[in-house]
Amino acid sequence: MLDHLAFTAPEPKVIAGAKSDWELVIGMEVHAQVASNAKLFSGASTVFGNEPNANVAFVDAAMPGMLPVINEFCVAQAVRTGLALKAGINLRSAFDRKNYFYPDLPQGYQISQLYHPIVGEGEIIVDMGPGVARKVRIERIHLEQDAGKSIHDMDPTMSFVDFNRTGVALMEIVSRPDIRGPEEAAAYIAKLRQILRYIGTCDGNMQNGNLRADVNVSVCRPGQYEKYQATQDFSHLGTRCEIKNMNSMRFIQQAIDYEARRQIAILEDGGSIVQETRLYDPDKGETRSMRSKEEAHDYRYFPCPDLLPLEIEQAWVDDIGATMPELPDDKKARFVKDLGLSEYDASVLTAEVADAEYFEAVVAVAEDGKLAANWVINELFGRLKKEGHEIGQSPVSPAQLGGIIRLIRSGEISGKIAKDLFEIVYTEGGDPAAIVEARGMKQVTDLGAIEAAVDEIIAANPAQVEKAKANPKLAGWFVGQVIKASGGKANPAAVNEIVARKLGL
Repeated sequence: MLDHLAFTAPEPKVIAGAKSDWELVIGMEVHAQVASNAKLFSGASTVFGNEPNANVAFVDAAMPGMLPVINEFCVAQAVRTGLALKAGINLRSAFDRKNYFYPDLPQGYQISQLYHPIVGEGEIIVDMGPGVARKVRIERIHLEQDAGKSIHDMDPTMSFVDFNRTGVALMEIVSRPDIRGPEEAAAYIAKLRQILRYIGTCDGNMQNGNLRADVNVSVCRPGQYEKYQATQDFSHLGTRCEIKNMNSMRFIQQAIDYEARRQIAILEDGGSIVQETRLYDPDKGETRSMRSKEEAHDYRYFPCPDLLPLEIEQAWVDDIGATMPELPDDKKARFVKDLGLSEYDASVLTAEVADAEYFEAVVAVAEDGKLAANWVINELFGRLKKEGHEIGQSPVSPAQLGGIIRLIRSGEISGKIAKDLFEIVYTEGGDPAAIVEARGMKQVTDLGAIEAAVDEIIAANPAQVEKAKANPKLAGWFVGQVIKASGGKANPAAVNEIVARKLGL
């Protein structure tokens, strides 16, 4: 179905340096917390916001003799994510120990997957506007455990450690360096978050740190990236720097822009870029060095002796695939093809799974996709946004909004009356049809009554009649006067026809 929405790739972001133009090359390593009630290797809770160190099992705290036990549900969630990204699922994967020492890592190592990840190569189509999209290749997805959190601002002389996050399951989703600008990077995160939320494998809450990104940024001269794409030889690209732990799309864009300009200034001054890990300071709007970039051998990776290789069956993978919901790209294409929506409207309505579900429930009642889209986007979404509400907080149910649209389609109410009716339903509730009946809001379709009103307006305005005959566009004034005189109840189409006939237009 995706073939129905053809797209072209956007132009790469070009930054003008003092001496020449430069292009951006960006790769992302996104850490997505697996939506699971228990951690990856223990039964401890993953609930956010509990008292410090309340969600800690013995294995999380690295107590002597404690052994990890794999959480099958977390594995299934990783497989589910891989299938959604059209990636290959590795039936045999293995866990490794990544050794480093930090107060929030009680074991002195992180259990991760370096050599044999559970998910292989996939792709994401990142929408950048109607007909414009970037295909970003996914290199791999591996499972790993999260570290704890060091807290430095509670005491002037001591730091504290909260181990609640320790051992929480993460999916590290690693992209190829296919992203070509700050806006694309933010759109990539938004699209990935959308997919994860559709399939229920991560709630995408960036504020809580449940979705965060390490952003690899480098710059190159125009034409070099095309050489890399043709050969997959990284020597054509510049040295990259990694900006760690970004959890804001706005800050991601700002950090990339600053980092690119920093690198360009160094290169044009005759210097070279040092591969390193950097942090972004949003208050100063700049990145700063955190540490030199480690390579795999610096972590002394070796197979985790406490966990056997993970072997899964294709039938199990197929069962997970059979329960997959409709993905956002497929849903968007269906809305365009089957309901006749524009790509823009379809994108708006599929941005969040709850929005799409609400819209489809409205269509089921209204039986008119285009009209439903117009009312959901312009009237409902507009009102909810103004009041700072999400779709789940809407006081108007899909059945109520669908009922209003059915009344428009049947000719019982006009568009103007519909807006008044929407306001009543939004603020007071009730059945739209019953409200129309009880309050006498039905549209006047009695042609005799409309014709009498037209005759009265024409007779009272002879000068306006002459102007309208000279300039037919001015006939709209009579239409407006008749509808106004009827309290907005006169059928606009009937009024237009009778006014034109009476004026001889």
